[in-house]
Amino acid sequence: MAEDFARILDHLDRHDAARREQRIDGILRAIDVLSDNPLIGRPAEAELRELVIGRDVSGYVALYRYLSEFDTVLILAIRAQREAGYAPP
Repeated sequence: MAEDFARILDHLDRHDAARREQRIDGILRAIDVLSDNPLIGRPAEAELRELVIGRDVSGYVALYRYLSEFDTVLILAIRAQREAGYAPP
């Protein structure tokens, strides 16, 4: 996930995106919601889920897996909504 944030920050810097800090803060706050609502994301492939964060040019999708036996959420990848696919976990 650290690589995903580095890629997102690099992209925001290269394109001089407005509100860079607010975008990252929004991603982190959305991920925090999963601690109380781990099934809020839409079902994806296999046992994975996707949390949609924001929309349009400032929208992201977090791919995650909820391990109910451990009450743990594993964030596998974060991508801009306009990006295709995820990097291998």
